[in-house]
Amino acid sequence: TLDSVPHSIEDLGEWVFDGSSTGQAPGHNSDVYMRPVAIFKDPFLGGENILVLTDTYDSEGKPNVTNFRNHCLEAMDNAAEHKPWFGIEQEYTLLDTDGQPLGWPKGGFPGPQGPYYCGVGANKVFGRDIVEAHWRACVYAGVNISGTNAEVMPAQWEFQVGPCLGIDMGDHLWVARYLLERVAEDFGVVVSFHPKPIKGDWNGAGCHTNYSTEAMRNPGGMTAIEDAIEKLSKNHAAHIAVYGTDNDQRLTGHHETADINTFSSGVANRGASIRIPRHVAKAGYGYLEDRRPASNMDPYRVTDIIVRTTLL
Repeated sequence: TLDSVPHSIEDLGEWVFDGSSTGQAPGHNSDVYMRPVAIFKDPFLGGENILVLTDTYDSEGKPNVTNFRNHCLEAMDNAAEHKPWFGIEQEYTLLDTDGQPLGWPKGGFPGPQGPYYCGVGANKVFGRDIVEAHWRACVYAGVNISGTNAEVMPAQWEFQVGPCLGIDMGDHLWVARYLLERVAEDFGVVVSFHPKPIKGDWNGAGCHTNYSTEAMRNPGGMTAIEDAIEKLSKNHAAHIAVYGTDNDQRLTGHHETADINTFSSGVANRGASIRIPRHVAKAGYGYLEDRRPASNMDPYRVTDIIVRTTLL
């Protein structure tokens, strides 16, 4: 509770919390500093209430081991002249509190995939009220959410955030994730960001990352796109290492994914590591889509390494 309405992050000051309770600090030296980095409107309390995004620092004032934002911000500042834009497609799965996908028959399975993607009807789509409440919360908060859709596996959904410039991509996606879990809590539903929540012939969940620079977005930009893809191809293993946990369960070469061990690219190819959208190939400029990141990836780590690989 504040004495006055803050107009910027500078009005908020530095806070501390018990890092030993979150695995971010040892018990004998538990205070972790929180430094505000962004303000969003609070869609739950309304009025002049706000949500504050912070990053964290240890007792010596150095970025905490879990603070990937600091390193990402350094990359974005160094690449600012290229004006890197990102748009991320966040997939997730809604579960009952018993861990069963929302709407699935207890002890059984729904019909095969096919009628659920962008579907409609109570026998095809489960949890739309949560999805739409989340969208409204994001719009109110000021998150740059650009859409939602039902995904291939029933109870799996996606929302898109972007386009965002530089560090804003990570900030807005993390707040959107928080809002999703907060909304789902009110419905008594659990959100899973696991990249393969259900084993078998079911799609996994990814976090496809769309990326462009000013050179890519201008006429003739296909040259810059192809140059970026070439650089990405030479650093495949380094990217996979920070593209999310358990991603090997998802990147199998099946269910609209590339094999985790093999880099590939192609126009309109959803089985490739990097997809060039058909309209981009036709126009000769635009953006690329990195389809490798898992749904549980850290957007700061992903946008950071993409910029460092292609620009720095």
